Amino acid sequence: FLVSALLIGVYLGPDSLKFCGAKVGTSGDCAPADAIVVISGGDTAARTDEAIKLYKNGWAPMIILSGAAADTSGPSNAKVMQQRAVAAGVPGEATLLDETSHNTNTNASNSVKLARSQGYTSLIVVTSAYHERRALMEFRRAGNGLTIRPHPVSEDKDWNRFWWMTPWGWNLALSELSKTAITATGGVEST
Repeated sequence: FLVSALLIGVYLGPDSLKFCGAKVGTSGDCAPADAIVVISGGDTAARTDEAIKLYKNGWAPMIILSGAAADTSGPSNAKVMQQRAVAAGVPGEATLLDETSHNTNTNASNSVKLARSQGYTSLIVVTSAYHERRALMEFRRAGNGLTIRPHPVSEDKDWNRFWWMTPWGWNLALSELSKTAITATGGVEST
């Protein structure tokens, strides 16, 4: 049981930066990227904070914030994430917004279009650990030719190393495994 839970957690949350330490390196997975992409949803604040940390540690000079408004009467998730980043010291001009994405597929396609419009060739994608595998698949499909590196938030309000001890954790894991299977076969999941 524990081995299965460990394997599921490792599968869902690939992390290209895992062995790089806090600071950016000079080559391979530890080299800087052109931009960090952060996807809203789940614990958006934790995802944004992880992207801010990467930016401040020199992993990329730009952050692409991706997500439409959950409540269309208010600002987009991307705009709220930008406000959080600016409040934490990230210059507004170091951010790009994708305010129309409603699911992982459009997060990927819209973010890749933004990246290409800027001439970027490498991205670090930040999302929650349970969502990282599927996001990576979508970004690699949309970003054919771009270097895409995953870096999940290790722990947030929805997921931590003890996810397997709660029904909610299993719900997230099984849901993502199902959505990942659909994505792997070329399908597009709605969320």
